[in-house]
Amino acid sequence: MEATRILALRHGETAWNADGRIQGSLDIELNPRGRWQAAQLAQALADTAAAEQPIAAIYSSDLKRAWATAEPLAAACGLPLIAEPALRERAFGVFEGRTFDEINAEWPDDAEAWRKRDPDFAPQSGGESLRAFRDRIVGVVDRLAARHVGSQIALVAHGGVMDVLYRAATRQAIQDVRSWTLHNAAINRLLWTHAGLTLVGWADAQHLADESTLIDDATVAPGAMP
Repeated sequence: MEATRILALRHGETAWNADGRIQGSLDIELNPRGRWQAAQLAQALADTAAAEQPIAAIYSSDLKRAWATAEPLAAACGLPLIAEPALRERAFGVFEGRTFDEINAEWPDDAEAWRKRDPDFAPQSGGESLRAFRDRIVGVVDRLAARHVGSQIALVAHGGVMDVLYRAATRQAIQDVRSWTLHNAAINRLLWTHAGLTLVGWADAQHLADESTLIDDATVAPGAMP
């Protein structure tokens, strides 16, 4: 069965990642460390693509933090960067811009539903449920991967997107507590066929070896994030 190889890439670090603030659909830019991570990521993938399989297309969430992470990669590979709004992070409604402690203080019941990963819970004011978010991400990845059977593509997106893809590839439920990492600018490798996703490699951060620490959003709200 012919397959599409997928490089699933989370955006580089932002100031809100460092502060533990929920970004969701808000358009937050990379911080200086995030821009460095994006440059390192681009170089690592360009070198790998030259030595192994070239990247046929690069798709990115249109939010600034993902787009700015994808731009150096597109330049290094000599490819156009294609905006895909369906790769955006989960919308968190009133949670956006707040820390977990602030959310817990103002909406304790909602914070508990979020922490327990209730699949049908959606934050107030336009928030998206885990179930709806999962369906959106799986749908767009199926659509994009089907365009490039036999080739390799890069998808630049967000922590929540990476989480959905890991779960889909390992057949884990969306309400299960997460035990895998979602580091900024790490390289995650998947294989797509019409039968679904398969995990090839996860959380490769060798290109970020100069960093002393890597942020994982599980430290913000254990069990809830992304």
